[in-house]
Amino acid sequence: MSAFKQLNSQDIIVSPLEVNKGFSFSGSGLTETNVGIDRYLGKSGNYLVSQSLTGNISGQQIPEVLVYNSVKQLYYANYLSGSAGFVGAATSGSIVLGADESGNVMVGNKQSTNYYDYQQTTLWPNRFIVTASAETASAEVGVVSIPSKLYGDYIQPESFILDVENSGSIIDDGEGRLKFAPAGSSTYEYMNGNIIYDHGIITIFGDTIDGDTINTLGFVTSSNVTMSFSSSIQIYETQYQVTVFEDEYNYSLNPSIITGSQIPTKFSGSDIDYSNTASYGNPLDFATSSYFSPYITTVGLYDNSFNLLAVGKLAKPLQSSLTTDTTILVNIDR
Repeated sequence: MSAFKQLNSQDIIVSPLEVNKGFSFSGSGLTETNVGIDRYLGKSGNYLVSQSLTGNISGQQIPEVLVYNSVKQLYYANYLSGSAGFVGAATSGSIVLGADESGNVMVGNKQSTNYYDYQQTTLWPNRFIVTASAETASAEVGVVSIPSKLYGDYIQPESFILDVENSGSIIDDGEGRLKFAPAGSSTYEYMNGNIIYDHGIITIFGDTIDGDTINTLGFVTSSNVTMSFSSSIQIYETQYQVTVFEDEYNYSLNPSIITGSQIPTKFSGSDIDYSNTASYGNPLDFATSSYFSPYITTVGLYDNSFNLLAVGKLAKPLQSSLTTDTTILVNIDR
């Protein structure tokens, strides 16, 4: 009887599984090599005129103007034409052709935004970006960039906390907006800024809330900072259903079950020298009984060329049954 058994497609089940992990970093731990969280200060302006660099990780600094322009284009392009975060709208629909151009009829008109800006909610679509004006020669934005190796598929909503000593704390509301509480206070109010959960990006604009000023520069450059968040990533669990029927595997591959069997003690290159071993004998008496049911300890998964790919170890030996089928589930996360 062969020691191998073919698995069919119905024996293999692949299931998605979402897993989460919490992170907390402080001080210089943010920029360590195995972490890679960076903070940038972006400024509006002309790239040809100002090319000042920003970034806390050596070798990854980029021009401040590019940081501001990238944030504006990616996340705020729909909110530049109006004040207080009004949405720039575009109309879409279908045209029913008439006899000539004047007879064309637009049907199914629908208002939508001009650009896709990675909205994080359907409850509050508006955003606000600080732009340069006659009073403000250069607008600023603080950016926190978390690498995908940490946040996975996205940052868990309502898990982000950024605390800067003597400056206050910033949290997210679960809908992509930020809230601020001054140092020593536990009361959070909405502020100008957003979190893009699936990009690992947090934008912070200077603001004044109830007389408390949010210092963008402090949140970007301070070394007395603590940041925590939870990541989420989808992995796939493959389950192999290995069924042993009552009349299968009723023998043992353990060499100690054979009388006189010994392991060779001398090897010569690729050849095995059996001169120091006794010849293999017969199975022990108890192993020849029709009631013999060995214990299963290990399940190996092989490819079609009989290469061992994975090994599953049982928590404790499982005695094979002589009267019922036994199914062993082997789970592999990937």
